[in-house]
Amino acid sequence: MIGRLRGIVAEVGEEEALIDVGGVGYVVRCGARTLSRLPAAGDEALLHVEHQWSAEQGPRLYGFLTRDERRAYVALQSVQGVGPKAALSVLDVLGPGELAQAVAREDKAAVARANGVGPKLAQRIVVELKDKQLGEAGSFQPSTAPSGPAAPPAPSLTGEAVSALLGLGVSEPAARRAVDTALLRLGEDAALPAVIRAALQELGR
Repeated sequence: MIGRLRGIVAEVGEEEALIDVGGVGYVVRCGARTLSRLPAAGDEALLHVEHQWSAEQGPRLYGFLTRDERRAYVALQSVQGVGPKAALSVLDVLGPGELAQAVAREDKAAVARANGVGPKLAQRIVVELKDKQLGEAGSFQPSTAPSGPAAPPAPSLTGEAVSALLGLGVSEPAARRAVDTALLRLGEDAALPAVIRAALQELGR
């Protein structure tokens, strides 16, 4: 069973990447967020891999940039009705930390933003992931009622930039890919206006 691949990025497609490891090309299916963050062709990449097999499709590799993304994918797959495509779609709109927050808040609307995930499936994901381990921090646990109203979390730079692009009519997957690419180029400390401008430039290419 393959759990990790380190090799040269040979090709990046719409749904998969070809990773050359010692002259052997591995086809790895990835979400849009992962594909947008892969190094350029010819550069080295490290992917955490979930190796799955089915009678219909045979062996398939699913790749992620972090162990937590792979754990979140496995946790999502444990939910009835969530296949590989739906699990990748959820991780395209919600990273592991954001997914954990959505589950803790029982925010099924956030999960339902993923392509192919309707309200009923989103509700099932939120309910069933409460006891699933997502990352290093451990499993989701039901939170006790706070003594006072909790302050809402501060919006992230990525979230604000994506929201701005959504307001301009850009689809969410395209907005997230553009913002992720812009942040890779500018760095996480970049100002919001600069990130939005860079993301718009990416969309215009």
